[in-house]
Amino acid sequence: MSLPRLKSVEHGPLWDRAYVSLKSALLAGRLAPGERLVLRKVADDLGISLTPVRDAVNRLVAEKVLEHGGLGPAGGAVVPLLSADQFSQLMTVRSSLEPMAAAAAAAHAGKAELSAVEAFLVEMKRSVKENRTEKYLEAHYKFHFGIYAMCKMPIVLEIIESAWLRCAPTLTLALPENIPSLKRYASHVATLAALRRGEGEKAAEAIRADIESARKDISAMLRDKAERA
Repeated sequence: MSLPRLKSVEHGPLWDRAYVSLKSALLAGRLAPGERLVLRKVADDLGISLTPVRDAVNRLVAEKVLEHGGLGPAGGAVVPLLSADQFSQLMTVRSSLEPMAAAAAAAHAGKAELSAVEAFLVEMKRSVKENRTEKYLEAHYKFHFGIYAMCKMPIVLEIIESAWLRCAPTLTLALPENIPSLKRYASHVATLAALRRGEGEKAAEAIRADIESARKDISAMLRDKAERA
């Protein structure tokens, strides 16, 4: 794991800064399934001591986002590879809540917020053109959460984030096939267009189509991987 994958956070208790940094890396798809996080390496990358990193990792393990992957002071955790069933369950949560959040966002979407979301959409396309996969993933995450932040339902947003944390690394498995063709880009464009028109249900439909397409493709990939193992 190289330094750019973990971005240091400037404010807050050290363990919380480590927790936020690890969450950001997971949400943006910078950590892949099967990747091992060595605590001492993470601490060095973030420029903090080992104890707050261990506390942050233990919290993510308790939340079932990471799995224990080592013993001793230099031990760490592993980013889990989900089964097809686990992934499908998480996508069920997303497919239930994210369309609802998108529909609610339509009632609160201002010009400034929509412009920010559009900037992430533009960055997604630019990143593909320039072959910058990690930039695409970060822009993709920020596009979605830029929309959901407008729903004004913080508890719902917390649950959506929890589901994303657990499934985001597995989403990276579809990158080689789907990013170059921008397979689900049309759903993102349709979502933004519906929000600009104030059509919440149309935005919800577009978000649901995006999620269900990813569920279908990646679940099939996971089943095939399990059969070949």
